[in-house]
Amino acid sequence: MIFATLVAVSAFAADWPQFYGPSRNSTSTEKGILRTWPEGGPKVLWTAPLGIGFGGAAVSAGKVYVLDRDDKTGDTLRVYDFGSGKELWTFAYEGPGRVEFPGSRTTPTVDGKYVYTVGLRGDLYCLDTATQKPVWHKNIWTDFGGGGAVPASPFAPAAEGGQLPIWGIVQNPLIYRNLLIVASQAPQAGVVAYDKASGEIKWKTAPLSPANARPSPLNAGTSYVSPSVVKVGEEDHLVMITASQGFGRSSSGGTTNGIDPLTGKILWTYTGFNCWIPVAHAVDAGQGRMLLAGGYNAGSAMIQAVKKDDGTYEVKELFKNRDFGSHTQPPLLYKDHFYAQFTTNERRDGLVSMSMSGEVKWKTGQEPAFVRGGAILVDGLLLATDGRQKLYLIEPDTAGFKPLASAELLEAGNNWAPLALSNGKLLIRDQKKLIAIQVAD
Repeated sequence: MIFATLVAVSAFAADWPQFYGPSRNSTSTEKGILRTWPEGGPKVLWTAPLGIGFGGAAVSAGKVYVLDRDDKTGDTLRVYDFGSGKELWTFAYEGPGRVEFPGSRTTPTVDGKYVYTVGLRGDLYCLDTATQKPVWHKNIWTDFGGGGAVPASPFAPAAEGGQLPIWGIVQNPLIYRNLLIVASQAPQAGVVAYDKASGEIKWKTAPLSPANARPSPLNAGTSYVSPSVVKVGEEDHLVMITASQGFGRSSSGGTTNGIDPLTGKILWTYTGFNCWIPVAHAVDAGQGRMLLAGGYNAGSAMIQAVKKDDGTYEVKELFKNRDFGSHTQPPLLYKDHFYAQFTTNERRDGLVSMSMSGEVKWKTGQEPAFVRGGAILVDGLLLATDGRQKLYLIEPDTAGFKPLASAELLEAGNNWAPLALSNGKLLIRDQKKLIAIQVAD
């Protein structure tokens, strides 16, 4: 529904040019995915060394783009040949500092001849892929009143003059027509749109909730959600979820906002979804519906935005369900059912399936456990990591968990990065390397 407006389509029809793929919904149109794997798992085509982190890969025009990080020095964009894994070039800049769960945390966005990246300290770069030089550079945190101190721990008192959010700046750039859109996470702005060619600010919203202002000793106080686009009637609405204050059932103050992507005008606001530390973006469920899902006992909420005769909008809450949520990755939608990894600090539900009406169909619990891993829906199958060491091939079935194959391909660790799929090759990473795997005929 939003494919054409998000990222320009290159000659490589199977590109994966941004966070969660062409339409930012972890869904691929490729066919011919293998239904069985040989003993030992699918073929590993190449590996490339990476530092620790959680940022995924983007694929465009035969090249792979990954943002790497060394906390002692700063961020590095690494560019590989997609066929061989050979490193072609890098671009690095200073930005030292270590936060909890250190390392890279975002996926580059490739649009035509430009690649855009956001680093842990808020550095937003537009680079020319041909010259490998910066076209423009902003800082989405300090430009809008954010302080430069790196937090000592999630529970340390805020530093005088402000500090970074406790897990750093986590924004995956969204291209919408001639705009590049991010949420600043800073005290003086909510969502910001730049001219994608020049870096000129075209519009910005005010902070979208008091919780967005800055971190506090016991609350992240900010959203780690990247904006998404949802279709409401014939219109595209930019949707941004903000953090709440408080935890679980006592949580309040969070907002979900529908924004005109061309002007930044707030079109509607919903206040019924309250997540202490939201990460997953809103999932377009069709007909103006969107699923909001989080951890920290937030669960999920299905809402629907409707345009009224007078041109304003109303938001209907269709249901809430605390037994379906997602800590870091947005749920996947397939044949009117959602699939998400619902292992959080409080829950151990594993992979969970829920109907469009809000009925939980099944959950794996700890047998097997799925812990914040990445997943892609392709050719009627799920390719999913368990967030630890295994890659699974799963047939999504409303009757129960139906694994077709699995293989231990990753080194043990918090392997929570989004996956990428292009031309039958799956890209996954652990805390030491990027791996290209053949998953199609």
